[in-house]
Amino acid sequence: MTKTILDMRDIRKTFGPVKALSGVNLKVGEGEIHAICGENGAGKSTLMKILSGVYPHGSYEGEIHFDGSVRTFQNLRDSEALGICIIHQELALVPTLSITENLFLGNELSRYGVIDWDQAHLRARALLERVGLNARPQTLVGNLGVGQQQMVEIAKALAKDVRLLILDEPTASLNEKDSDTLLKLMLELKGRGITSIIISHKLNEIGRVADEITVIRDGSTVDVIDCRADGIDEGRVVRSMVGRELSDRYPTRVPNIGETLLEIRDWSVGDPERPERDRIRNINFHVRRGEVVGIAGLMGAGRTEFAMSVFGRSYGVNVRGTARLEGQEVDLGTVRKAIKQGLAYATEDRKGAGLVLGDSITHNTSMANLAAVSRRWVMNELGETAVAGDYRSRLRIRSSDVTQSVEKLSGGNQQKVVLGKWLFSDPKVLILDEPTRGIDVGAKYEIYGVVNQVVSEGRGVVMISSEMPELLGTCDRIYVMNEGRFVGEFPIAEASQEKIMHAIMKNEVIQ
Repeated sequence: MTKTILDMRDIRKTFGPVKALSGVNLKVGEGEIHAICGENGAGKSTLMKILSGVYPHGSYEGEIHFDGSVRTFQNLRDSEALGICIIHQELALVPTLSITENLFLGNELSRYGVIDWDQAHLRARALLERVGLNARPQTLVGNLGVGQQQMVEIAKALAKDVRLLILDEPTASLNEKDSDTLLKLMLELKGRGITSIIISHKLNEIGRVADEITVIRDGSTVDVIDCRADGIDEGRVVRSMVGRELSDRYPTRVPNIGETLLEIRDWSVGDPERPERDRIRNINFHVRRGEVVGIAGLMGAGRTEFAMSVFGRSYGVNVRGTARLEGQEVDLGTVRKAIKQGLAYATEDRKGAGLVLGDSITHNTSMANLAAVSRRWVMNELGETAVAGDYRSRLRIRSSDVTQSVEKLSGGNQQKVVLGKWLFSDPKVLILDEPTRGIDVGAKYEIYGVVNQVVSEGRGVVMISSEMPELLGTCDRIYVMNEGRFVGEFPIAEASQEKIMHAIMKNEVIQ
C-alpha cells in the first residue's frame, strides 16, 4: 500500500463573509501524481496556498499532515524547508535576470559571503539537464518562451530538494508541444520518487498522468477517483465539478446567418520590430450577421496579431488594406475609432491587458463605454453600479458584490467581467481571443452560451482558439492561419481537425 505523504483534513477558509473552503479533505500518496479538478472559484488555488504557507496557520481551520506529522506553516520558507514547492499559473520569475540568478534567488551559492558564480552556473547546468531544457545558464529568462520558463520554475523547485511539487494550471499558456514536454517531465519526476499535485481543467492531460483525482465543488471535496482502478470517466469528473449533467459540451444553436457585417480586404501588417517585414500578409476575411467565425492555427501563426491590427491598429506598423462594416468603408485607425464603429476585442491576456486588476467589477465593466454612464463628463455612479449589477447577474459572475476587486475573482469570473465590459460597449462584431483559456468546463459552457446569445441578436463573433474541438463545437465557419496568411477556409460541415492540420502543413495561401 502506498504511503500517504500529505493528508489535509477538513480545511476551512473564509474571506470576510465569503466561504472559500468549507470542509476540504485531500490525501496524496507518496511518489504519485494527484490531480485536483473543480470549477473556477471552487477553492483549488486557495487550498494550495494554505498548503504552501501563503495563507499561514491560524488563518484557516483544519489540519495539515505532511510526512506523518502535523504541520503549521507560517510562510513559503516553512513549506519549502520540507520540500513543498508550488508553481503558480503566473510564473514567479524575474525576466531581467539570468536562469542561474532565478534558480538561486534567495538561496544563493556563496563562499565567504561572495556568490560563487562558477559553482552556481555549474549546478544550474545540471538542473537544466534534469528538466531537459537546452539553454545556457546565463540566458535571460525574459528571452525564453513560456514553456521554457515553466521548465526553469521546475528546475528551481529541484534546486530546493523538492518532495512535493504543486503545479497550478501548468499548461494553460503552453502550446501542444510544450504541454507534451511538461507532462513527460512530470512522469519522469514521478519515476524519481517526487510527488506532484496538478491543478488543471484539461481532462485529456490529467488522464495521461494522474494516479488519483480529487474533485472540489463550492469549497468542499465531492469525489475522489482512483484512475488506476477506475480509469478516467470524463463524464463523472464533469458531473462532480458542476453538480449536473453536461450532456453536450457545447450548447445547441440553430444558425440564422445574414448579410456580410465586417469585411477585411488585402490586409497586410508590418512587424513592429522589423518594419520592412510583413507579419500579416494579404488577408481577406469576412464575418456575417449571426455568424461565429473561428480562426485556427498553431502558436505564432499571427492570429492575435491580425485581430489586434484590425482592432484600432493596436499591433503592427504600416498597416495596409480596407475594412468595410455593413458595406461602408470605415476608419479603424485607433482603438477609440474601432470601438465607435462597433468592434470589440477581448484579449487573450485578461490579467495583463483586459482588466484593471486592482479596480472593482463596476469600474471594469463600464470602462469601454464611459459615455453611457456619464453626463457632461460627470459619472452617474448609481447608473454605473446598476449596469455592473445587471451584467453580474446576466453572466453569473460569482462575487460578494460589484464593488469587489477583480483581482480577488477566479479566472473564469474575471473572463466574464471582460465579456461584460465589451458587451456593454454594444459591439456589432465581438472578437474573442482564447476566451476560455484556463477556465473550467462549466464556465466554458456559460461563455459559449453568451456567444450564442450575441449572434442571436444579429451580431458577429470572431473566435480565436488553440483548442480545435472548441472551434469545431462553436463555429459556423473556420479560417486556418499559418505564418501570417490564411491557408484554409471551411464551413463547419466540412471541417475537421485532420483537414485543419493538413491545411497548415500544406501552407497554400487562399485568396
